[in-house]
Amino acid sequence: MKLAFILDPLQGLKAYKDSSVAMMRTAAKRGHEVWVFQRSALAWRDASVTARAQHIALTEQDEPWYSVVEEAIQPLTAFDAVLMRQDPPFDFEYIAATWLLERAEAEGACIWNKPRSIRDHSEKVAITEFPQFTPTTLIARDPVDIHAFIDELGDVILKPLDGMGGSSIFRVLRNDSNRNVIVETLTAFGTRSIMAQRYLPAISQGDKRILLIAGEPVPYCLARIPMAGETRGNLAAGGRGVARPLLGRDREIAETLAPILWARGLLIVGLDVIGDCLTEINVTSPTCFVEITQQMRFDVAAMLVDALERECSGS
Repeated sequence: MKLAFILDPLQGLKAYKDSSVAMMRTAAKRGHEVWVFQRSALAWRDASVTARAQHIALTEQDEPWYSVVEEAIQPLTAFDAVLMRQDPPFDFEYIAATWLLERAEAEGACIWNKPRSIRDHSEKVAITEFPQFTPTTLIARDPVDIHAFIDELGDVILKPLDGMGGSSIFRVLRNDSNRNVIVETLTAFGTRSIMAQRYLPAISQGDKRILLIAGEPVPYCLARIPMAGETRGNLAAGGRGVARPLLGRDREIAETLAPILWARGLLIVGLDVIGDCLTEINVTSPTCFVEITQQMRFDVAAMLVDALERECSGS
C-alpha cells in the first residue's frame, strides 16, 4: 500500500512515544510506502486535491527517526489511504482542511478518519449522544448558567470545547475565590461556550484512554494517573500511564460506542473514561498506542495496520 499521514511538523514529534510514528514504522516494516505532509500543503486546482508530500524511510532510532526519500506533489487519489493525524486546535483552518479532504473523497481518495465525521464530532460535545454513560454535564456560555452549575454541584471541572492535552482545564469549588475570573476567562466574558462537568474523585485512579480501531475495542486501556497535586491525568500534563485490561463498565462503554462510531467512518477513536463515566470522544489524533504496546505486549499499531490492509483490499 501507499499510505499518507497528515501530521504536525515532523521535527516536533517525539518518536519514542508518538502513536503516528508507531503506525508508520509498522506499515514500513510490512513493505508499505509511507508519505507525510502537513495540512498546509493541501491544495485544490483543476478538479483535484493535491499535497506536496514527502516519501520517508523510517528508522528504529529516536533521532533521526526518518529520512526523506523524495518529495513530490501528489493527488490524494494516488494513495491507498490518507490518515488525518494532525492535533487540534480545531480552528477554521482545521475545518477548511476537512472540506478539502471531503472533496478528495469525492474524487475517490480513501481518508481516515472520515473528514465529515471529524468535523461533526466535537471531542467534547459528542458525549451528549450517550448520556447514559456521562457524568452530570453542562455546555453553556452564559456565566449565570455556569455559576448556577457550580453552586449546585459544589465541585466541578471547567474546560474549553477546543482544547487538548489537558490545556486550560480548571477544577472549581463552590467557595473558590478565583471562580469568577476563571469563568470570565474560559467563556471570554460570555462569548464562548465551555463544558462543565461534575468532578469525579475517581480521577485519582486514572483518566482511562480506551482505543477503538475499525469498530473493535483494543483489549487494554491506559489509565493516566495525575501526578501529586494535579487533577488532570493527561500525559501532556505530567500524568503517569498505567496499562490495564479492558473490563467491566469500560468494556461496556467501548462495545456500545465502537460499532456506532465505526459506521460513521471513524477508524481510530480514543474514549476518555473516569471511573464509570465517559468524559470525551477523541477523533482527531488519539494516542497511547506506544504505552499500551510496551506494557501489555499487545501491538496496537499492528491492529491499526491490519485494519487498513483489510479496508484497502476490500475484504
